[in-house]
Formats: sequence, structure tokens, C-alpha cells
Amino acid sequence: MTSHPDTGHHPATTNHPDRPVGPVTDRATAGFSGEYGGRPAGVWAAPGRVNLIGEHTDYNDGFVLPFALPQRTVVAAAAEKGRRWTVWSEQAGERISFGRADAAEPGRVTGWGAYVAGVVWALREAGHDVPVARLAIASDVPLGAGLSSSAALESAVLTALADLGELELPLADRPALAQRAENGYAGMPCGIMDQSASLRCQPGHALFLDCRTLAVEQVPFDLDAAGLAILVIDSHAPHRHVGGEYAARRTACEYAAATLGVTALRDIAVDQLDSALARLDDETVRRRVRHVVTENQRVLETVELLRTGRLVEIGPLLTASHRSMRDDFEITVPEVDTAVEAALTAGAYGARMTGGGFGGCVLALVDTAAAETVASTVTEAYAAGGFRPPTAFTATPGPGAVRLD
Repeated sequence: MTSHPDTGHHPATTNHPDRPVGPVTDRATAGFSGEYGGRPAGVWAAPGRVNLIGEHTDYNDGFVLPFALPQRTVVAAAAEKGRRWTVWSEQAGERISFGRADAAEPGRVTGWGAYVAGVVWALREAGHDVPVARLAIASDVPLGAGLSSSAALESAVLTALADLGELELPLADRPALAQRAENGYAGMPCGIMDQSASLRCQPGHALFLDCRTLAVEQVPFDLDAAGLAILVIDSHAPHRHVGGEYAARRTACEYAAATLGVTALRDIAVDQLDSALARLDDETVRRRVRHVVTENQRVLETVELLRTGRLVEIGPLLTASHRSMRDDFEITVPEVDTAVEAALTAGAYGARMTGGGFGGCVLALVDTAAAETVASTVTEAYAAGGFRPPTAFTATPGPGAVRLD
């Protein structure tokens, strides 16, 4: 690793990144002042995301429907005349720096710093003159929960550097650059959903994204007006896959598409599913295909219900999505299955695991007044199952990346 920890002053609070105190914007600004002196030129934020429905459809050229969380990663930054980017992270409790040579070669910066250096790399590869800068980063997006903390980091850094450098960079082009930073520099083979959500979501809406054409539609999702809430339950289940199982699912989908003579499984409509499955010999591959095809259909049906304001009616689609992930795609774990069933027992209209699977979070559509009861029921079910206690919060669809100051 050629990112170099600096030996400057580090406030004591950075030794406890799991217990940050105060609003995240204030923490980023205070971190900048504490590390560098003075005030930043600006403060930028980008949210984590939760995917309402549409799991493992993205790399099959399908449809997804995420929305932005209120939890955000905040970057306080200022351009400088030096030759090295310097970055302080509250969560890591350290400061690193890297130069142009480090940012020009994927793999030279590792760990959390790779996501920052990757943004510089992607922008420079696209022909942009990226300003050298000092950055301070704070975040309240939970790590390891499947809520896209990495995309929030990339998107906040990208937005800050684009503003500091006055780069000509249309919003529609930004998700692909942030994705390239993660794929090409950090080495994580994610799709484009997470970055699209973090950059392009709007308050009170879910982002309907066609992962083939990259067309987006802001779909109304006004939970407050309907007296509803999305309860997000962090299972705290350790991710048990991860790389091998994820890769195996993707390989099975690509094999099936090739066998069926289509570009991607998105090209199989739900009314063609039975005939497609009959042409596949492997039962496991058939299950994988059935999940993807039916999940795409569930996304389309969910979007149509939201367009017409029928929010409660999406509940059964959420639950059907979870059972498809559990039985056909086989990516759930006992903790998330327990959370889903407990939420439904407590009166949730629908519930499902969200994210890539093998751990992470569950979301449940509930009456606002019932959120605490549902959360308590899930906690009791975890205790009975001998699981680590979950945490829960309600999520209102918020804005994508934005300059705050």
C-alpha cells in the first residue's frame, strides 16, 4: 500500500469510530478543522441506499427500485496547491495521503482509501483535471449492513471533487464514474444500482432504474402521506458468502442466458418462463432463472402500484421477493429469515431481505404507529433464536448527493 498514514494530531474520538457523537455534518467539519486547521471550502453529502425490490437483477440487465436513506457520508474538503491528496476518515481513525502515481495505478492504495483514490483515478481516466484536495470524511451509514456505505463514500467524494474543480460532469454521467472507481480501482465487481441511488435519488421517491439502458424514473413513494414507514432491520448476521457464492449465482445466470440464446435473463418475460425452464437441464440453474425472471416482474408490478399511490399493496410483492431469494436463489440466512417472519407476524404488510444476501438488512412495510412493535417482535424472535440482537430504524426516501455548505 502506498497510501501513507500521516503523523498529525488525531482527536481522541477517532479512536472510537463505532461511537461517533453529534450530527455527521458537524463531525466532518470538525474533523477537517482538527486535522488541517481552518474551515473547509465546502461540505458535501451522499446517502446510503436501501433497495425496495429487485435483487440480483442488476447484472442480468434487469430492473431495480432503490431509494436513498437519511444516513449519509459527509465530506468536508478544500482544494490545495500540493501534489498529494490527503484524506482523514472518522470511522477508520486515520489520515492517509496519496499522489498522482498512486491514483494512476489500481491497487496502489488499499483499504478504505482505495474508494477515494479510485474516484480520482476514474475522473482522470475520463479526461478530467482533478483538483488536489484535503478531505475529511464522517459517516452514519452502517458498515457491512448492505446499505451501500462504499457507494455513499464514492459519491460524496466525486461530488466534492467535481465542485472543487468546476468539472463539466453531468449528473447522468456520474454513477458510471463512481462505479468504475469501485470496479476498476477498488476491485469490487458491483453493478451500477448503488451509485445511481446515491447520486440520483430524490426525496419522497424511489428510483426506478433500467440496468440495461440506464434510464431512470423518479417514482412517488410518499410514505408519510400514507401513514406508512419502511422499517430497516440490520440483522448483524456475519456475511457468510461472500465472493464465491455471489460469483456462483452470477455464473449460473450467465450460463442460463447463453443456453437460452438471450443476451441476459432480462430478455425472458414471465409468460415465457415455463418454456425457458423446460430447456434447462440443471435444477439449480432453473431455480436461479426463476428468481431473476419473477423478480423483474415484481419490480414492474411494484412500480405500477406506486405510480397509482397504492403503497400498501406492494407488501405481498416484497414478501414474495424474499421467499424467492430464500428458496430459488438461496441467498438468505437464518437471521434474515427470522426477521422477515417475525415482522409479518407482528403485522407488517410485507418484508424482505435487501441487498446481495448472506447477511445484511431486512426491510418491512409497516404502519408508522406499528414500527416500534414490529421492531420489538423481531428482537424477541432473535433472542429466542439465540442470535445477536438486531438494530432497527425507519427510513424515509431522501435526496441523493448534494452540497450542504
